[in-house]
Amino acid sequence: MTMPDLALLRAARTLVHRHMAPTPTHHWPLLDARTGAEVWVKHENHAPTGAFKVRGGIVYLDWLRRTRPDVTGIVSATRGNHGQSLARAAAALGLSCRIYVPEGNSPEKNAAMRAFGAELVVHGADFDASRAEARRMAEAGGLHFVPSFHPELVRGVASYGLELFEAVEGIDTVYVPIGLGSGACGLIAARDALGLSTRIVGVVSTHAPATALSIAAGRVVETESARTFADGMAVRVPDPEAFAIYARGLARVVQVSDDQVAEAVRAYFTDTHNLAEGAGAAPLAALMSERAAMAGRRVALILCGANIDVPVLQEVLAGRTPVPA
Repeated sequence: MTMPDLALLRAARTLVHRHMAPTPTHHWPLLDARTGAEVWVKHENHAPTGAFKVRGGIVYLDWLRRTRPDVTGIVSATRGNHGQSLARAAAALGLSCRIYVPEGNSPEKNAAMRAFGAELVVHGADFDASRAEARRMAEAGGLHFVPSFHPELVRGVASYGLELFEAVEGIDTVYVPIGLGSGACGLIAARDALGLSTRIVGVVSTHAPATALSIAAGRVVETESARTFADGMAVRVPDPEAFAIYARGLARVVQVSDDQVAEAVRAYFTDTHNLAEGAGAAPLAALMSERAAMAGRRVALILCGANIDVPVLQEVLAGRTPVPA
């Protein structure tokens, strides 16, 4: 993938802002005290779907409408936030939207996707099985398959990176969670286009370590399972195109456990009164684990989403770590 230049990223940001307001970036002194760093949070949990993915859907479907005006419907797979993004954008353009989710997927994310207009199909034990079936059915039914990683998705998501870097100067390090990688790659694209030296740290789950294993091996490594309650990071098979970008664009990768993520969800609620889903809290968990090394530095955290189910949140706020479905 050729990384977009600043003009292309700014054009995408202009398009995104026609459909949603920029999300806020706030400095939180209580997080400073907790971590020892100067902490700025990019609140993608305040986006219209409660997650950063909405940006990619806007830009991707605008590109699809311009390049494939014959397309009448789309098909994709998701654990929830990507599906909400596509359903919302498809409805605005009058396109049908079918989304495949794995068994045991978040009931509240499923309900949100349906509310945005998606036809929901449950298939497979995990995201990767759902993705394979979605692609197969798109080809069989003559519909357009939307991947979870694509240059236009990255270009849309990068708009949050531009907002962050233009709101806060002199950021030493940004922590960002990694699922299939559009969020991390969008952040890398924005940093590089602006010519900044900010270090970007990828965060993954110890229970879904495919990304970390792949970077260590220098090639894509698949895992047999990805059982974490932080479902935004529950990926067994990294995307090769995304891997090629974040493997060279990240300063390092930090793995965090479900216990650490649950603690970070509680910390966000206590210190900022913001809800964070598991993947959204993972960057804070990583910073907390690196407190000594990051003391005194200006750090940004991508709070990528707020879509945590009520029963899961109840478990977390009661001081327990949820068992993944």
